[in-house]
Amino acid sequence: MEPNKNEKVELRPVTAADRNFLLGVYEASRSVELQLVDWDEQTKLAFIAHQFDAQDAHYREHYPGAGFDIVLVDGRPAGRLYLYNGERQTAIMDLTLLPEFRGRGIGSKLIRKIIDEAGTAGRSVRIFLESFNPYHRVFEKFGFEIAEDDGVTRRYEWRAAS
Repeated sequence: MEPNKNEKVELRPVTAADRNFLLGVYEASRSVELQLVDWDEQTKLAFIAHQFDAQDAHYREHYPGAGFDIVLVDGRPAGRLYLYNGERQTAIMDLTLLPEFRGRGIGSKLIRKIIDEAGTAGRSVRIFLESFNPYHRVFEKFGFEIAEDDGVTRRYEWRAAS
């Protein structure tokens, strides 16, 4: 689908009623990996639920006060944004859009807003991406640089110009 500059992109807090939607978003984020395993659909869904719950518990334990939001595009749930604003750094814990919302500039709008707010507050911004993630180029476009690369995961950081 072509980018639509007039799409309204909003965030709203995650609620318990969002679980099935969030499982779908998480599954979409793991689709490349799931194509590599010879599991039946039930096993894949059980794996997704287990991994989602583990990730959610980790984020809530290690990022107290973080924002867990649903990304809405023209009022339709389109993905998730999990963000933690620390004293000196903003951590993009997760930014995932469903496949039908990708390539439309929605992620770029969100990243621009995050770095604008962080820059105003004097914070840097970081995100971890798997090395095979094709969206690393989007972050590089916004001035994120690789701060660490272990061959599997890259930590990108953005710092406001001095």
